[in-house]
Amino acid sequence: MVTQRDYYEILGLKKSATAAEIKSAYRKMALKHHPDKNKEKDAEQKFKEINEAYQVLSDEKKRQMYDQFGHAAFDPASGMGSAGQGGPFGGFQQGPFTWSYTTQGGGQAGANFDFGDPFEIFEQFFGGGFNHARRPRYGIAIEFMEAVNGVEKEFEIDGKKHSLKIPAGANDGTRLRFDEFDVTVEVKTHPRFKRDGYDVFLVEKIPLTTALLGGNIEIPTLKEEKLKLKIRPGTQSHSLIRLREEGVPRLRGRGRGDLYVRIVVDLPEKLTREQRKLVEELKQAEL
Repeated sequence: MVTQRDYYEILGLKKSATAAEIKSAYRKMALKHHPDKNKEKDAEQKFKEINEAYQVLSDEKKRQMYDQFGHAAFDPASGMGSAGQGGPFGGFQQGPFTWSYTTQGGGQAGANFDFGDPFEIFEQFFGGGFNHARRPRYGIAIEFMEAVNGVEKEFEIDGKKHSLKIPAGANDGTRLRFDEFDVTVEVKTHPRFKRDGYDVFLVEKIPLTTALLGGNIEIPTLKEEKLKLKIRPGTQSHSLIRLREEGVPRLRGRGRGDLYVRIVVDLPEKLTREQRKLVEELKQAEL
C-alpha cells in the first residue's frame, strides 16, 4: 500500500462517481504527474498514489470493499482477508534477476494485496509513448532486513557487471533508475514483521497471567535489538501498542515509520488439576 489518503480525494472525485468519471479522472491525473513529464520531487509518489486509487475504484469488488472498510480492507495487519496471490514477479530467472516483469491480477484483500506496477498499468492504459515505459526493466529480490537497512548488490546483465545501491526504506515495487535501464525491487517476507508502507506490525503472545497482572516483556525490533515493553494489568487480547519511530526508515532520510505491536493473550489448551481449581476459584470470585 502506497498511501493512506482517501482514494476519491486523490482523483478529485465524489463517492458517487461513475466508472466513466473514474477513468477520465485517472487519465487526467496520470498524465499530469507522470515522472517523465512532471519534474517535481514528489511526482513519482503522486503517480503511484493515483495508480493505487484507480486500481481500487475502477474495480467494482475492490471499490465496494474500500467503501465499506476503507484502507483496512487492504491492510496486512487488519486480518480482514486471506493471503493474496504472492509476489508480483515472474518470468525467466537468471541469478537474482527476473528478465520480465509481470503482475498477478485479481489480488485479494490481505497481507499480499498487489497494487501492480504503476508504469506498466499506465502503458496499458495509454499505449506507451513515454520514456519510462520504453526503458528495459529488471527485478531484483532482496531480504526484508536488507530493504530496511539498505544494501549494495552486484549483478551481471549481458556480460557486464553492475553495482547497485538500494537505499534504506526501499519497499516492494520500489523502482530505481540505473544507467540505461530501471530496476524494480522485490522484498521478501519476514517470519515475524509485516510491513505496510513505512510502518511495521508485530504479533507478540503473552501468558494470561501477564495480561491480568501486568508485567514487562521483551520484543524484537528492526534495529536487531530487544526492547522492553510494559504490559498494563488487564490488557485485552489483540490490543495494539504503537511505538513511534521504530518502523522502517523513510526514503530521503525523513525519519522512520512506527512499530505496532499486537498483543495476543496465549490461553493454555489444557489445564492441570491445580490450574483448573484456581480458575474455578476466580470464577466464584466474579459472582
